[in-house]
Parts: sequence; C-alpha cells; structure tokens
Amino acid sequence: MEHRFCIGNRLIEPGAPSYVIAELSANHNQNFDQAVRILRAAKDAGADAVKLQTYTADTITLRSDKECFRITGGTLWDGRTLHDLYQEAFTPWEWQPMLKEIANELGMDLFSSAFDDGAVDFLEQMSVPVHKVASAELVDIGLIQKMARTGKPLIMSTGMASEEEIMEAVEAARGAAPGDGPAQIALLKCTSAYPAPPEEANLLTIPELARRFGCPVGLSDHTMGIALPVAAVALGACIIEKHLCLRRADGGPDGAFSLEPQEFKAMVEAVRTAEKALGAVQFAPGPREANSRKFRRSLFVVEDIKKGELFTRQNVRSIRPADGLHPRHLNEVLGKRAACDVEQGTPLSWVLVVR
Repeated sequence: MEHRFCIGNRLIEPGAPSYVIAELSANHNQNFDQAVRILRAAKDAGADAVKLQTYTADTITLRSDKECFRITGGTLWDGRTLHDLYQEAFTPWEWQPMLKEIANELGMDLFSSAFDDGAVDFLEQMSVPVHKVASAELVDIGLIQKMARTGKPLIMSTGMASEEEIMEAVEAARGAAPGDGPAQIALLKCTSAYPAPPEEANLLTIPELARRFGCPVGLSDHTMGIALPVAAVALGACIIEKHLCLRRADGGPDGAFSLEPQEFKAMVEAVRTAEKALGAVQFAPGPREANSRKFRRSLFVVEDIKKGELFTRQNVRSIRPADGLHPRHLNEVLGKRAACDVEQGTPLSWVLVVR
C-alpha cells in the first residue's frame, strides 16, 4: 500500500479494525433532537464515526420542473423534482458544528460529504478530520481537488463509476495534495441504488480496487440487512458505511434502506467477529484444537486376539480415539501375527506386532 491512511489517530488499513461509519443523511427528518438521538444510538451501536451531508437544495441543483430535473427510473423518489427532494433531505448547516461537538463528546468522529466548494470551506471551519466525496460527485474533479488541497484524508465513494473515472478522481486528488507528501485516499465500493439489490453489489471488486489503486478500500452499503458488510470485511474492506435511523417507520427519504439501532449494533458485532475469524494463514492446529486431536481415528484391536493369530480387517479397525497407530499403517499390519494375547479395545502399537 502506497501510504498509511489515518483519521485522527485511527490507522485504517488491512488487519486493523474496520472503521464503521453511521450515515445520518436525511434520517433526522428536519428535527435536531432526532439527529442527536441518532448520534447517541450510533455510539451505543458501536459506530466509530457519524457522517453528515453538507448542501442545500439550491447549492446542489436548481428549482425547476423541467423533465431532466424530475426523478424517474424506479427509485423510491420517482415523480419528485430534485429540488423538492433535497429541500426535504438536507441537514441544516447551523446544526452541523453542534452535532460534531456532541459526537466528539461521545468519542466518535463526525465529518460530512461536501457538495460544493462553499461546503468544503464550511467543513474546514468545523475542523472535520476527513472529507468525503459522494458517488455522484466523483466526476466533479474541481471539488475533489478543493478537498485534496486541504491536506485532509479523503474518502471517495465509487458508485456508478468506471475504472477510468476512478483513476481520474484519484489522480486529481493526488495531484492537488499540498506539500511533498502523498494524498491520503480511501475508496468505497458502492452500488448507487436505493435500496441496492445484493446481486449487484459485486464485492469481489473490493480487493481489486485495493490492488489497482494502492489504497484502503471499504464498502458504502445501501442493501437491506447486514450480510454484505460482513462479507466485505472478509474480502479486505477497512471501512464500512451504513445508513442509520431510529425507526424505519419514521419515514423520510432514506428510511427504507437504513438500519435501526439494534440492527446496526448486530452489524458491528458481526463485523468484529468476522475480523477475529480472519486471523492468519495457518495449517497447524490452533490452541483449542489441540485437545481435539485425541478424538482422531487410529488403529485399535476390536476383537480378542491370541498370540500368533493374524491381524485381519475383522479384528483391527480405524476408530476413535487417537491412541493407536496412525490409520496409514493398516495395510502394513494386516496379515501380520500378534506378538502376544491382545484384548479387545487395545490401541494397536508396533510392540504388539510380529514384524
């Protein structure tokens, strides 16, 4: 990997604990107290950070009823105009410094996706620890350069993007980074559908992104449930981003594909279990397996045998436990004679065999 990616003092790389981000998005439903409750729920569920979105309806689009500004295509928001949707979904800017203070008091990072240069400046005044590029903004090269010039780490979602578009964005960020040091960049595999069907997730892209771009890679997940983040971690994901709400029944633009607190907590616990399970490449038995070795099969005398009698498949078998000869010696023993009387249930050893 080209360089180390850190958010504050938190190192994010393969082998380190995944950095889990709770996406607040529009789930506050324009209620500050609800936003605060979601922050507290994120902390209780085990999130490392909360992410906001910094835009207004007027900075991200135009108020227009023209056909190209109307949402179609089988989304949750079909029929609405972009301005109408974003007017409902935006997070008031005056909340954001207060939410950051609360998150920091809870021991979490808070940062945001900026959608224009003014939003980047605003977030810099808040001293966010990292900047985020949303999937649809990956083609906004000027915005990426603006973020990169801050010298802060940069997380970029890659939903909808071709390999060439990702390369252009990464090169833009690296070229705009100040000083002699390389830009700190992480990429998130993302399927920009809401909700996203699991069969379109293509999680095998995660290790390939890491290989091609030499940076940490994670998952921004819009599927229902918690299975994909766990699978992503098994494939090397270092960052997991998932929408969090208090209750899907509260509605809102993003509620349908957000996790409730107990589900988010279950996701974090499953991710942490998956991280422990990855371990290292190992072919020898582990510490707790050692006791189980005694239950392996071995050669035992299963009928009483008199001295001089032949060992046969009727009186010698491979059974549990492992006190006798290794099963590989069965054909060597068959046809040999007993060196003494042998009682049923005796583990076979070479001293019992005339060789």
